Amino acid sequence: MSIVKCSSLFSSRPEEKRSEIEEKTYDFLEKNSIDFLRIDHESAETIELCHNIEKYLGANICKNLFLKNSAKTQFSLLLMNGNTKFDSKVVSHQIGSSRLSFASESDMIDKLSVSPGSVSIMCLINDVKHDIRLLIDSSLLDEEYFCCHPCKNTSTLKFRTEDILNKFLPATGHSYTVVYL
Repeated sequence: MSIVKCSSLFSSRPEEKRSEIEEKTYDFLEKNSIDFLRIDHESAETIELCHNIEKYLGANICKNLFLKNSAKTQFSLLLMNGNTKFDSKVVSHQIGSSRLSFASESDMIDKLSVSPGSVSIMCLINDVKHDIRLLIDSSLLDEEYFCCHPCKNTSTLKFRTEDILNKFLPATGHSYTVVYL
């Protein structure tokens, strides 16, 4: 496994212009007075590549899975501990859904405006129709900090978990369902 090289920690958005989706994320966070720390790094498309980044942040980065039911009528974003194994049957049963599977890249782009490797809770700012059901593994709710990409996998943001739950989600108009993995 390769090690992702990281920059220093910053407490603000980048000074240089970023992609439109990343700029939209920073605009949203500023508008809603949501504090964060940011670290820039090489592309980190998998949770395995994020482990080095976690050392710099002093917190775990959650795994984000974009899922669909078998009829492709319901989409879910599952946030879970990076070391936890995804069991479709367990999660499907807990939320009363037909068997869940991974959504396609085209569904991800259509619903969340991001490509694989960049999915995170921040993508909910793009779900203005509230088509996405947010599922959060109970273990993440016990963590003081929450880390994720700002809709682009070349930076990672660190938030207080309580700010995600009490500021970010209300600002997006999303609620969440707790699952136990």
